[in-house]
Amino acid sequence: MAERRAFAQKISRTVAAEVRKQISGQYSGSPQLLKNLNIVGNISHHTAVPLTEAVDPVDLEDYLITHPLPVDSGPLRDLIEFPPDDVEVVYSPRDCRTLASAVPEESEMDPHVRDCIRSYTEDWAIVIRKYHKLGTGFNPNTLDKQKERQKGLPKQVFESDEAPDGNNYQDEQDDLKRRSMSIDDTPRGSWACSIFDLKNSLPDALLPNLLDRTPNEEIDRQNDDQRKSNRHKELFALHPSPDEEEPIERLSVPDVPKEHFGQRLLVKCLSLKFEIEIEPIFASLALYDVKEKKKISENFYFDLNSEQMKGLLRPHVPPAAITTLARSAIFSITYPSQDVFLVIKLEKVLQQGDIGECAEPYMIFKEADATKNKEKLEKLKSQADQFCQRLGKYRMPFAWTAIHLMNIVSSAGSLERDSTEVEISTGERKGSWSERRNSSIVGRRSLERTTSGDDACNLTSFRPATLTVTNFFKQEGDRLSDEDLYKFLADMRRPSSVLRRLRPITAQLKIDISPAPENPYYCLTPELLQVKLYPDSRVRPTREILEFPARDVYVPNTTYRNLLYIYPQSLNFANRQGSARNITVKVQFMYGEDPSNAMPVS
Repeated sequence: MAERRAFAQKISRTVAAEVRKQISGQYSGSPQLLKNLNIVGNISHHTAVPLTEAVDPVDLEDYLITHPLPVDSGPLRDLIEFPPDDVEVVYSPRDCRTLASAVPEESEMDPHVRDCIRSYTEDWAIVIRKYHKLGTGFNPNTLDKQKERQKGLPKQVFESDEAPDGNNYQDEQDDLKRRSMSIDDTPRGSWACSIFDLKNSLPDALLPNLLDRTPNEEIDRQNDDQRKSNRHKELFALHPSPDEEEPIERLSVPDVPKEHFGQRLLVKCLSLKFEIEIEPIFASLALYDVKEKKKISENFYFDLNSEQMKGLLRPHVPPAAITTLARSAIFSITYPSQDVFLVIKLEKVLQQGDIGECAEPYMIFKEADATKNKEKLEKLKSQADQFCQRLGKYRMPFAWTAIHLMNIVSSAGSLERDSTEVEISTGERKGSWSERRNSSIVGRRSLERTTSGDDACNLTSFRPATLTVTNFFKQEGDRLSDEDLYKFLADMRRPSSVLRRLRPITAQLKIDISPAPENPYYCLTPELLQVKLYPDSRVRPTREILEFPARDVYVPNTTYRNLLYIYPQSLNFANRQGSARNITVKVQFMYGEDPSNAMPVS
């Protein structure tokens, strides 16, 4: 056995495994180990915690309150403390777009109702966070900003970006080997001893001031200056923004709440003329969505009768207020689509007989035959005068028609003129106004070009169009519901024989359709309040028509609106014995059971 050297004679030759085995056997379950643990626990003033018991996490807020930071926390104190000037509350006055407020006076109200009313009148309390953009939830990196920041930056090209082709790379390596070998200076096959490359290589440039003694502070200052030179002002913002599909919460700053408006459309009713003029005819407009099967606006009633026809109703109709004389309306459409129709309904004074019998004279008499049928027309005027004297307060359905709104918008937008005149004929007919039919062929052909998809449904940039509706459908007595109307509107979008079975009534309605201006003059809200920029109260106004959105609109209700729309749908007398004529419906607001408790609601 070899002798051990002098420095290794005192080294223990015990193996580590034997040491671990000896220690584990010495303290395994011994009272000495428990005694040592109890001594350590008493010194640290902590009780023993069972390994199976869950420990509650530290309450950070409570710890910060009980352990206040020292006055001087060093240069990084701003990163630890909450900025005292981060939150600022600014009170902004609420803007009222009408001349008079729609909110009622607070004189006689319950305290609860008064507090609810004040939510529509009090100023906005806007919380401004100065350092919101520095938070992790705020992401200012949009695609446009990224392109703007990257302008003027040099393109960085790295070796890893230039992946060499396999064949070219091998050729370059073989070429280098051939150039680095010299038969005169290096023996054949002695690549390790070749000095050809060393002879032809250039020396590296010397590093200036490499061996000079420079203080550390000076080196840090020079490094700091070099980092700041030619540095982009938003270095970290150059990093591309994460994918929008990633589940990261974005804390966007909300806008000040305001009244919601969709895409606004201005409709002006110019004239309404029939082949014969024997009685007053009343018209209304409304928007319908065929796909959703919903009425998406309230009714807009307008009167285009002559003064002679209005005189027949003077005993029953009081002097009209200026708010009821509107002939132009602004419709709002939040969800424009290819399924929106502008439906025009006509009504006449209630008279005895079926709807078909009442509409028969308008379908058989022509304007050119007025002289030949003078006696018959005089008799019809006399009967209409009697019905107006007796039943001038009541109306009955007469005729209807519809305009595919997006066809008009797309056709008007595709033309190069400033304005468009299009004649719309909803059914085949022969007779009056035949001189205009040739010019209407071009208009009808242009309306056949429909767009697909909701992206093309833009109601803010099309050219104004003047429409001439030449035909109306006679209202069927057994098809008065909205469900029947939706079926007809669906048939108008595709060739169908259903509409051909309906008998048309010859008429001529002229209307203008154009994008609504941002701040129209002489405008009334749905509550008949004057919108600002209303210079003269005697001018015929423009009505804003309240929208009934086809789908939910997630905006806060910031406008006080006290309106109730009642549309009687149907009245069934199938089980009633005897006749049931001249049925009227009366709606009253009651604050008690007694008939005298009717509220004067207009």
